[in-house]
Amino acid sequence: MIKTRLMKLLKGSGKYIGWNIFWQWIALLFQIASVCSAGYLIEQLYGKRLGTDTILGTALIVAAAIIARYVCERKAARASYRASADVKKVLRHKIYEKLLRLGASYKERVPTSEVVQVSTEGVEQLEVYYGRYLPQLFYSLLAPVTLFIVLSRFSVKACVVLLVCVPLIPLSIVAVQKFAKKLLNKYWGIYTELGDSFLENLQGLTTLKIYQADGMKAKEMDEESERFRKITMKVLTMQLNSVSVMDIVAYGGAAVGMIVTVREFMAGNVGLAGAFSLILLASEFFIPLRLLGSFFHIAMNGMSASDKIFRILDLEETSDGNRPLEGSKIAVKMSGVSFGYEQERKVLNDISLDIPSGSFVALVGVSGCGKSTIASLITGRNKGFSGEISINGIPIGEIAEQDLMRRITLVRHNSYLFKGTVEENLRMGNPKAGREEMETALKKVNLYEFLEQQDGLDTRLEEQGSNLSGGQRQRLSIARALLADSPMYIFDEAASNIDVESEEQIMGVIRELAKTKTVLFISHRLSNAMSADRIYMLENGRITESGTHEELMEQERSREGKEEGKYAGKYAEKNTERGGYARMFEEQRRLCEYREEAAV
Repeated sequence: MIKTRLMKLLKGSGKYIGWNIFWQWIALLFQIASVCSAGYLIEQLYGKRLGTDTILGTALIVAAAIIARYVCERKAARASYRASADVKKVLRHKIYEKLLRLGASYKERVPTSEVVQVSTEGVEQLEVYYGRYLPQLFYSLLAPVTLFIVLSRFSVKACVVLLVCVPLIPLSIVAVQKFAKKLLNKYWGIYTELGDSFLENLQGLTTLKIYQADGMKAKEMDEESERFRKITMKVLTMQLNSVSVMDIVAYGGAAVGMIVTVREFMAGNVGLAGAFSLILLASEFFIPLRLLGSFFHIAMNGMSASDKIFRILDLEETSDGNRPLEGSKIAVKMSGVSFGYEQERKVLNDISLDIPSGSFVALVGVSGCGKSTIASLITGRNKGFSGEISINGIPIGEIAEQDLMRRITLVRHNSYLFKGTVEENLRMGNPKAGREEMETALKKVNLYEFLEQQDGLDTRLEEQGSNLSGGQRQRLSIARALLADSPMYIFDEAASNIDVESEEQIMGVIRELAKTKTVLFISHRLSNAMSADRIYMLENGRITESGTHEELMEQERSREGKEEGKYAGKYAEKNTERGGYARMFEEQRRLCEYREEAAV
């Protein structure tokens, strides 16, 4: 009934639970006083001894009890709020700190949607546990003892009967606890799965509409929602049944106590005032525990949610590096690196490559061959690899993550733009950048003139920059990256999925940047990589070829027995012995020629 680990989170919030119990106890004392005084008044009236002093005294006591109970309930509610608010703040802070310690690779361990759900709905469920359940638990133990001590002077026998019946309620709670825990764990599992699906479908809604697959996904969501409805109804049924059992125990116990009191009164062992007080206060032995039972099921839901919270907090953390990256140059070396998102499926196999400082290196290959995974490994977004990755001669695991992110900037084809102004998005690259620096960056990516026709740096962006074209979004992302002025840049398909004009402008910026920075350019379009100092060809998770564009093409010409020509693109016939790079280059060249002819 009490989760030790949740109790340890109280710390400074424990005092609010104590105050909550105190104010409920004071309210109970005033209630006892008002009932006893009313019983005394009735006894005086029945004995025809009622006087003005008794009436006034009883009226004052009842009025004081009403006022006191109102004040106490307000104070208890305030303490309840403070206890739950403090703990919710602590939990969310702990989750946030945990994600920071896990770093950019946290997605390997836990889905973002699950983090969002437990940080919001899951933590909210614990409000009842801390604000209502825990105070009610301790008050439920205190109230029957207090009533027994006060009312036993009227009839010890009746009070003993009432006190003996009280434990039947917590016994019924314990009886359903094991079943309830399993059911609620299943409930939260289905709930988080439904949240995952909803978030994924919402993010991909445009794609679903384009391919008219929204109906199919809607049907899947309906099936998942039906599963969630069924488990929710099971939870509600379990709660209703257990509440019914507790009602029978509570009111049955109070009825037994009342019957014993009446029998004692008929036997002359209890006076009228005592009998009246016992009958009216008999239910107070059980009401606190009855309320505890009501809070228990909601609290159990919170405790089930806490299991998921603690699962996140208990995720194993890799040892954080603390070595800084010094100097204005960055060099990367990978030796025998293998990596897989699943143990049985390797994405990279025995990868070895060098990216000297100040060089322009291209990594090419078809989509899905592992190019982006290499970028994620170099930037620390993926971990758990075998082999060695060193930056400036330092193993990547020993480098402080913040320093790694500050020194290496990754620009993807879908870099996120936030709702707000252009200036606010650019300042993420460099919070200290002046407006002149921002305008210079925009000019480099040929976006300045377009924005000047709008509101300049104050141009408003919708979520994900949806009011810009694909090329404009990508150029703005690169302008933001340029402001970061990091020693190394990784462009992961940064010139993909945009119009030809924007692609040429972006490639011009990348080539110019490569004159002063270390650049790793990742692309499936080989024509964009021709000017690189070194090209690595990646096929099925392995590097199969490396060299300059001319070297790779010369190697293939030599194998085909061709006379040396001016350019590899002059090949006209296929040869199955040609390597992956040359074959892919030729295929892309022919496709471009076909498109040009079709356009004419």
